[in-house]
Amino acid sequence: MTPISHLRALEAEAIHIMREVVGERERPALLFSGGKDSIVLLRLAEKAFRPARFPFPLLHVDTGHNFPEVIEFRDRRVAELGERLIVASVQASIDAGRVVEESGPRASRNRLQTTTLLDAIAEHGFDALFGGARRDEERARAKERVASLRDDFGGWDPRRQRPEPWALYNTRVRAGEHVRVFPLSNWTELDVWQYIAQERLEVPPIYFAHERDVFRRDGMLLAVSPFVELLPDERPFRESVRYRTVGDMSCTGAVASRATALPDVVREIASTRVTERGETRADDRASEASMEDRKVAGYF
Repeated sequence: MTPISHLRALEAEAIHIMREVVGERERPALLFSGGKDSIVLLRLAEKAFRPARFPFPLLHVDTGHNFPEVIEFRDRRVAELGERLIVASVQASIDAGRVVEESGPRASRNRLQTTTLLDAIAEHGFDALFGGARRDEERARAKERVASLRDDFGGWDPRRQRPEPWALYNTRVRAGEHVRVFPLSNWTELDVWQYIAQERLEVPPIYFAHERDVFRRDGMLLAVSPFVELLPDERPFRESVRYRTVGDMSCTGAVASRATALPDVVREIASTRVTERGETRADDRASEASMEDRKVAGYF
């Protein structure tokens, strides 16, 4: 018997998880931002459920401050698949008075996503959400299981963690609760990029090196944009950069890079010793936000 590769083993595990949850829950959804992890989730969903349509819609919590290249990719990819996309808008939450927008040079809409997401869950009655979060992203994330129960306030209590012996996942919920499901829990960032290369998946161009106006803050490179107010001592400059993760432009940092193709990116990730969140998330460095705020949409 030919040994199965580690990527195929991870793929099989993730497909099993998705099929199990769809079989157990009535109204699942898949969080899709256009980022690399959610792109992999889409590919796994294709392998799990095609040629039928996905048995769930796609959901994006849109801060309104996302990278335009990623939003263009998101909409085009959804149209190619012919699937349903629900966009939950943080701007709409602000307009409705559900959240209050921050102000000042370090303002970000990233933490406002929690309320918008919970409102979308309540509006559509979702009882399970597939997310692209991985255990290697941050230490707090490593405490979660594949199926992570959320209470009727969207809160996560580590004391309510359920055992998952022999790949058995308990997705039962009571009224108002839902479960976050992370099929990529056992993947690493390198696994994700190797899988993207293996499957020849398209990703937004900002994942590859390109010239961009940036400025340095807290040791990372942030994009010059209408959504970020510069501090008095901050000066924009031109740099060849790429992004390891995508999200709100106000708190997602770039890395200096010359990697213009997938093999270059894979080599770069294989040699790094800094996690993507540690190197690219300004909100993680600037404040001690709650774990739920830091990873609310699984962006991945």
